[in-house]
Amino acid sequence: MSNTDAIVNKLIVLLEDFTQDWDTELDSAMNPETRLLADLGFESVDIIQLTVAIEEDFGLHKTPFDKLLMNNGRYVDDLSIGQIAAFLEPFVAAAA
Repeated sequence: MSNTDAIVNKLIVLLEDFTQDWDTELDSAMNPETRLLADLGFESVDIIQLTVAIEEDFGLHKTPFDKLLMNNGRYVDDLSIGQIAAFLEPFVAAAA
C-alpha cells in the first residue's frame, strides 16, 4: 500500500466519522473520487473544520491548506478525497 493509499484510507475513516450525523446518502462507499461538496454535501465552514481535524488526526502543524483550497486567487469548486490525499502526502511523509 502506498503512502497515498494509506492517507486516503485514513481520510475516509475521518470523513465517515465527520459526516455520520449528516443526511448524506452515498450511492457507494467513499473512495478517492468522492467529492466533498458534490457527494458529501460539505459547506465552506465544514471544510475549515475538516482541515483542523486533518491536522489533528495526522499530527500536522501549519499545513498550507490555502494551496489546496485556492487556485489563482479563487477558491476551488470542489475537492476529492484523492486530491486531498495527494496534497497531504509530502507533509505526512515529512512529519513521520
